[in-house]
Parts: sequence; structure tokens; C-alpha cells
Amino acid sequence: MLGAIFKGLRTTLGYLFRKPVTVEYPEVKRPVRERFRGRHQLKRFANGMERCIGCSLCAAACPSDAILVVPAANDPARPNSPGERYAATYEINMLRCIFCGYCEDACPTNAIVLEHQYEISFYDRTSSIFTKEMLLVAADRGHGEIPPVLAQLDRRPSPPAQIDL
Repeated sequence: MLGAIFKGLRTTLGYLFRKPVTVEYPEVKRPVRERFRGRHQLKRFANGMERCIGCSLCAAACPSDAILVVPAANDPARPNSPGERYAATYEINMLRCIFCGYCEDACPTNAIVLEHQYEISFYDRTSSIFTKEMLLVAADRGHGEIPPVLAQLDRRPSPPAQIDL
């Protein structure tokens, strides 16, 4: 009994003279690991077009049913994304999200990405639903090129050539 008390005191005294590992959180933010999954972002291409094509694969892959995607037809004069459709409505209910990353894995265009931002807070249920405007990055912060598969989808068939006999 007495040996256990001295063993506990030895542990306490050992930590008494060490430098504390406390992080002053608001001023100093700890770096996260590379595989950390934080706040969602909808990415764009370098030309400013949205990567999301409204396929709803992210919503189908979500085990907690936190994602809502409502697709709409793209206007050929002013397309929002390459291809025939785009996401007219894209919402994520952050109260339901378990940050598993399945939405990121299911996306064929790498539109939804779980970034390293971990400061997510809200005071009521309505502000916990992140809309497309909240998730979409600015047009000048896009990156990447249009994948060849999507570029082929965007091409319209050319009219048949006239053959003179």
C-alpha cells in the first residue's frame, strides 16, 4: 500500500519539473496530420467552373445521409460546370456528418474535399446546414484542369459533312 503511494508521488514529481505542453489555442493553432478530415469545400477548376456535376454519388455514399444534392440542367450559353448538369442545390447537414470521407472518395471530379479546417461551430440547427454558397471556394482559388472525360462530355456533335459525288 505504502509502495503504491510513493510510486504515484514519484510520477507526480517527475512531471512537476517538466515544461508544460499546453497550447494557447486561440493564438496558437496546432498543425493537423495530413490525413485529417475537417470542413468540407466544393472546389472549382482553374477557369472558375464548378467541379460538381450534380451526379449525387456523394449523397449516395454518405452513411449518415447528411448530403442533399439537387441537380439541374446546364445552360449551354453560360455553363456552371462541364457536362450536362450541375448542382443547383448542395447542402451538408454538419450535425449528421461523421467526417468519414466517403463523399470525397465517391466524387468522380474531386469536387468535394475535406480540408484541414477544424473550427466548426454553430449555435442553432439552421446554421449547421452548410449550403453551396458556404462550401464553394472563390472563383480565383480554383485549381486543376478539366479532366479529358468531362471535356468529351461537353463537346457537341458536329453536323455531318457534305460529301460531293
